[in-house]
Amino acid sequence: MTHAVRLERPELAARAAELRAQIERANRLYYEQDAPEISDAEYDRLFRELVELEQAHPDLQTPDSPTQRVGGVPTGQLAEVRHRTPMLSLNNAFGVEELRAFDNRVRKLLGLPPAPAPAPDLRYVAELKIDGLAVSLRYERGRFVQGATRGDGYTGEDVTANLRTLEAIPQRLKEPATIEARGEVYMPKQEFARINAEREEAGLPLYANPRNSGAGSLRQLDPAVTASRRLSAWFYTLVEEGGSEQGGGQASITGTQSGALDRLERLGFPVNPNRELAEDIDGVIAFTERWHEARHQLPYETDGVVVKVDSFEQQRRLGMVARAPRWAIAYKFPPEQVETVVEDIVAYVGRTGTLTPVAHLRPVKVAGSTVSRATLHNLDEVRRKDVRIGDRVVLHKAGDVIPEVVRVLAEGRSGAETVFEMPPACPICGTAVARDPAAVRHYCPNPSCPARVGQTLGHFTGRGAMDIEGAGWVVLTQLMERGLVRTPADFYRLSLEQLETLDRFARKSAENLKAAIERSRRRPLARILNALAIPQVGEQTAMDLANWIAERWRPGDDEPMGGEDGWLARVARELQRTPPERFEEVPGVGATVAAAIAGYFGEPQSKDLLLDLAKVGVEPERPTRRAATDGSGPLAGKTLVVTGTLVDFDRQGAEEAIRAAGGKTAGSVSRKTDYVVAGENAGSKLAKAQELGVPVLDEEGFKQLLAGEAL
Repeated sequence: MTHAVRLERPELAARAAELRAQIERANRLYYEQDAPEISDAEYDRLFRELVELEQAHPDLQTPDSPTQRVGGVPTGQLAEVRHRTPMLSLNNAFGVEELRAFDNRVRKLLGLPPAPAPAPDLRYVAELKIDGLAVSLRYERGRFVQGATRGDGYTGEDVTANLRTLEAIPQRLKEPATIEARGEVYMPKQEFARINAEREEAGLPLYANPRNSGAGSLRQLDPAVTASRRLSAWFYTLVEEGGSEQGGGQASITGTQSGALDRLERLGFPVNPNRELAEDIDGVIAFTERWHEARHQLPYETDGVVVKVDSFEQQRRLGMVARAPRWAIAYKFPPEQVETVVEDIVAYVGRTGTLTPVAHLRPVKVAGSTVSRATLHNLDEVRRKDVRIGDRVVLHKAGDVIPEVVRVLAEGRSGAETVFEMPPACPICGTAVARDPAAVRHYCPNPSCPARVGQTLGHFTGRGAMDIEGAGWVVLTQLMERGLVRTPADFYRLSLEQLETLDRFARKSAENLKAAIERSRRRPLARILNALAIPQVGEQTAMDLANWIAERWRPGDDEPMGGEDGWLARVARELQRTPPERFEEVPGVGATVAAAIAGYFGEPQSKDLLLDLAKVGVEPERPTRRAATDGSGPLAGKTLVVTGTLVDFDRQGAEEAIRAAGGKTAGSVSRKTDYVVAGENAGSKLAKAQELGVPVLDEEGFKQLLAGEAL
């Protein structure tokens, strides 16, 4: 008798947390470092599993889940640009039936008869999906004034100077229009081959694919480097002054996506000629079939077809859900497949100690690039696919050259193949490997394992944590190898002279890194907690935990925030004495997460990390209000929108303050918005608030509101 495996509640939560962690890592590598480790197909598989899990169990969805956000965050190396309207992501379709399901959803929401009944008022635009870096260009009276990357969909990086070096970018339009044009900057295949040939000759690592090398080229600090890379671009979205990507201002000029593309061409933008206005979904499907093989003859990479409802009025009626519009979908071409041999399977150790089996492959060319490794994720996945050392396997490509093992060609086995087993001891430090059945993983439980320490320190310095600009992996590796940094607190003990000894570091580089470290000493408590990489504690849980701490152990008026006798040190000691059940008082924290938090602060290797940070001068921002962890607080029941640049808050800090005071944050202004907080250079959100009569606060008024003072 066989029994279906049913995941229990703690296992579901653990799997959701694991998926979020894997997707966040993939996003950082893809969007911020331009160095992906997994294929598009594997990313899509992970993302889809998380979506399905959250849909089946809505209480598992967190505000900071990747399913609720777009792309990656700005790196901090370039100036930030706040998008006037969000740059949206798209949901994916992986076959004809999913395209038909999309069509049926659109028809239902628009009140049209289901297929195959004709719907003459509904048409679609099919455009080749460009595998590049999304950008937004702003023109005022026909002159190019600013260009930015998509970033996280709300805030991107200013790459104006770099974009000016691209011949494809018009510096002046053919008429004095004030518009925003959005599109994709890409690296042509021939240019990608040229650069990789030069790097190979110089003994440098090769770029993984045109998308990431193009993204890295555009985000250079020196525009001359960008100019040398011969990038190009296609444009596909037009936002007229006062309009939005979902219609609005566009509709007043063109009314349709096909009309917007034509207008972009008339204005002087390069628009991909390989597009089609389809009368129905069958026309879209025919378009995808024509380009399935023909795309390989194009001088640029495309990994699918973007399908959009043509009418802006229908787009407006359809609206959006979470991170994506309901009126568009990205059809992904089936991944390319090749055969090769698994020569070995090796376990690699990650930040949380998880051992990930990676297949070492007989080198094989996939779309022109040589591939020799593919992740197998975990032992259960190895067993499910029955991958053995010596097997001949099928790999596939989905938009890049990082492969996934699709299946084993078991019929060709000779009997000499070897079943992979997880090593009984950590391959790095020798500690006995443990098994966590709930999270379907094997892991090294030694917090001092060099592999774990390196990954943990990288997380500590990253965005959303201490944000130490310039402390990337190359620098971090040197600091660890030289014994200069062993724990997070060691960053704050580094001298300028020690930093100057690093490879390729001159005085100025050392001064910049030292300044970044000094700036990071003062962060919100939530960021400090998130930086510690506490198991099962992400950004949102760190915020909830920080609010709970501030409520439970509020600092005295004269108590210093940092130092051995300061508030942070007091909190560190209290956390070490707190039993697991008390952490269940934190909103959203159940028994499993509470046990993980208590375990972290009770573990000998990690319990003193927060105390050590306090001793070296790290101090959280002082709470100026009662932290609302129970729906109370001065902003309870209120929704606020933050726009523009504030003096004492960055956007994340302002939104954290709102949530801590019991309020909610939103990304757009509506009649349901209670207040708009407007700093310098506030744009369309301020105008929208004034139009709707929503109260607008300056920074001083915002602080009064947070403190519960009457305005």
